[in-house]
Amino acid sequence: MRYRADITAGALKVPESRKIADLLLRGADAAAWQTALYQQNILQTRRPETARRLARLTRERLLSMDAGLWTLVRDGSTTVATHACLAAAVKHSALLGDFLDLVVREHYRRFAVTLSAQTWEEYLEACRGRDPAMPRWRDSTIARLRSTVFQVLAQAGYIENTHCLKLQSVHLAPPVIEYLQNHHENYVLRCLQVAP
Repeated sequence: MRYRADITAGALKVPESRKIADLLLRGADAAAWQTALYQQNILQTRRPETARRLARLTRERLLSMDAGLWTLVRDGSTTVATHACLAAAVKHSALLGDFLDLVVREHYRRFAVTLSAQTWEEYLEACRGRDPAMPRWRDSTIARLRSTVFQVLAQAGYIENTHCLKLQSVHLAPPVIEYLQNHHENYVLRCLQVAP
């Protein structure tokens, strides 16, 4: 199955990803993870279930790449860390990656000013054609997916904000581009380089 709804657990979560990247880079064992997440509450969540869900999502995203990207997330500037988190999110979620590659790219190509909420529903129908095994999600899940994807686009600078959905030019952080090129992450790089 190409398309999954697990992205609803959170948008880019850059501050949280920095902390998870640090644990990965330090080679934390299971006990250290437990201590960091539940005793120290490094993700600043109110409930242990939230910490577990958020840690799982950010860890799975980061594990789709290697320590080179984790270092960019942990130690990079805000822009570098944001674009590195976006790269990991795209690698982890084809639903997000294909939206950038197929929909957002086309909007830039046509010199469209904004995205529209309707664009999301049309995109999901097209996804079902590419992936017949894609689940039939409830309306609430579809709305959460749309909200999360648009939050990601806003956080990474592709749209001005989640209300007006106005498209903006994005200048990707050179260290992230270099990492993706050196690791032959061609799909991820293509998805990120949609803006003029």
